[in-house]
Amino acid sequence: MPSPPTKHQHIENTSITRSKVWYKDGSIVMQAESTQFRIHWGVLSQHSNFFADLEGLPQPNDQPTVDRCHIIELQDPVVDVKYLLKALYNPSFLSQPVLSLSAIGTLLRLGHKYDVKIVVDSAVAHIAFKNPTTLFEFDTLTNALVDRKYAPTHILAGSGFYFNLITLVQEHNIVSTLPIVQSCAAHILDGIQREDNTLASLPLVDMRRCLIGRKRLLVKQVQPGSTLGWI
Repeated sequence: MPSPPTKHQHIENTSITRSKVWYKDGSIVMQAESTQFRIHWGVLSQHSNFFADLEGLPQPNDQPTVDRCHIIELQDPVVDVKYLLKALYNPSFLSQPVLSLSAIGTLLRLGHKYDVKIVVDSAVAHIAFKNPTTLFEFDTLTNALVDRKYAPTHILAGSGFYFNLITLVQEHNIVSTLPIVQSCAAHILDGIQREDNTLASLPLVDMRRCLIGRKRLLVKQVQPGSTLGWI
């Protein structure tokens, strides 16, 4: 559980930007870095026990306000907070067919940090859909891709995608998806260059797991009763 942000910690002498997320009937101003968002306690409290508890904390009489709304400051990047508010205020954001892996990672991190179950569940569902845990789910997804019944992916892939995904699912304990993700990454031994010219690679312990798992799958396939057991 993160340390609760105060209703107002401090506002430095920097230029404050009013975001486009500014509801005239909003009851609280959330600030991330130098950007402020006027939103609703009701929306935050409905989806987050963390913010529900924060709302109940006593408020100092001399606390600064903006448009008569108290201010809470978050120690998160403003781009991450924008993702969180999109998820809470725009239902179609979580159900859109394509989300970037960075967006998924942000939703998982802030969803866990602020106890926003609907955000965490949606992010996990995106990962699980693209990385099925049963043969039936895998065949269903594969056939849909072949028949072009399902064109976009639920996570926008980029260079180093599976390496980044392995790190993400391990950080957030989404272990059911690890076998297929590790299988997809097992053949890339030397890493792969990302768009920003950094090298995406796995720690040796994870690469070892990938290679051992891949070997076991190959051995299993040629055993009697398995896919290639007739050979």
